Amino acid sequence: MNRTPLLALPILALALAACSSTGTTRVAQVPVTPQPVVTQPLVATSAQTVQTAKLTTSIANGFVDPSALVLMTAKDSNEANSAQFYALQFGRPGAPRQWAGDKGTTGSVAVGPYVRVNNLDCRDFTHTVKVGGTDYVKKGTACREQNGNWNVVQGAA
Repeated sequence: MNRTPLLALPILALALAACSSTGTTRVAQVPVTPQPVVTQPLVATSAQTVQTAKLTTSIANGFVDPSALVLMTAKDSNEANSAQFYALQFGRPGAPRQWAGDKGTTGSVAVGPYVRVNNLDCRDFTHTVKVGGTDYVKKGTACREQNGNWNVVQGAA
């Protein structure tokens, strides 16, 4: 359906109303006929990618003190990894994200505010792991790469 005549009619009416010599402004009201809106479902093709929040950190890559890492079980590592990712991705600065693993192992991840470095989102972090009554603390800075992965770019024991 050609919409040009439908669009031209209100414009023409407004233009003619503006030419009025009586000093009053007249606005022509044209009935509007609703047009059906055709929508198509959003389907990802091979040329499109659907981006979702997924775990894209690995505590083995510098997010946890190596001395604690060797003492942690698989469940401890999974819980710590999840807390690290969600703290970096969604955490409020200064609000630690707690986690608990096997046999009393616990931890927390605190993050700082987002900073922009070389066009990447970066955050300082402090990841504390408590194993067998001993605290292991790892501080550093992590940046989210273009692919969504969080990587430690600077770390201190």
